[in-house]
Amino acid sequence: MPQLDYPALAALSAVLRTGSFDAAAAQLGVTPSAVSQRIRALEERMGAVLVLRGAPCTPTETGDRLQRHAETVGLLERTLGEDLAALAPAPLRLAVNADSLATWFPAALAGAEGFVYDLVIDDQAHSHDWLRRGAVAAAVTAQPGPVQGCNSHPLGALRYIATCSPAFHARWFAGDVTADTLAAAPVMAFDAKDRLQHDWVRQAIGAEVPLRPHMAPSTHAFVDLALAGLAWGMNPEPLAADHIAQGRLVPLIPDLPHDTPLYWQVSRHVAAALEPLTRSVRRAAKARLVG
Repeated sequence: MPQLDYPALAALSAVLRTGSFDAAAAQLGVTPSAVSQRIRALEERMGAVLVLRGAPCTPTETGDRLQRHAETVGLLERTLGEDLAALAPAPLRLAVNADSLATWFPAALAGAEGFVYDLVIDDQAHSHDWLRRGAVAAAVTAQPGPVQGCNSHPLGALRYIATCSPAFHARWFAGDVTADTLAAAPVMAFDAKDRLQHDWVRQAIGAEVPLRPHMAPSTHAFVDLALAGLAWGMNPEPLAADHIAQGRLVPLIPDLPHDTPLYWQVSRHVAAALEPLTRSVRRAAKARLVG
């Protein structure tokens, strides 16, 4: 493999992170021409096109591999304590579920200084797949056991409450919450991967119930759509609690929350470099999660 030119790798990473040569040049404090020359030289050295020029610029497969290598090197450099002041900070790619990002995870990110974040949003039941592929350095996941090559830290559970508007409850569940009423009532799902509503129904009814959900890939939209009376949904307690207290939302079944255990998994080869973030994640989870 050709010897890598790390200033050129920094230029490649900046272009792919910002989406343009001009923005990358501004971030690196050089001219767009210098960025172009560095990437052209790196492409010649590698014998492959690395960047697909466009708006935004996107990586080829080789470019993506090199960018991830640059990110890993940046984290390892942090571990070694070398002076990185002259280098652009490597973006730290993390996988996190949308509900965590909408509730407790921002405090975790803000509590660790010196990182530039590139967040991938995926269901907590699937975020560990990003770790398995080596596409992220760490993830919030529902996977209890450590992914191969990772350290796993239990965080507690994010509590969900099956909620709807009072008018919706009066229309669809005036008699009771049963298999028949649940099958008939509109429900919301984040996307096709989202199984929380099915898990809660099994918890409530003790059986599978066919559901035909609206797809709404936004945590805050879940709350807004429930308030508007469109459907019932599994809303995170931190977002739903005030609405319930004020009578704007009601639980389908009182005192039947659904707790989803979460774990922080970190690739071992960068675990030391990410220790400040890991401490912040565990601190934020302790303050906001249950269990």
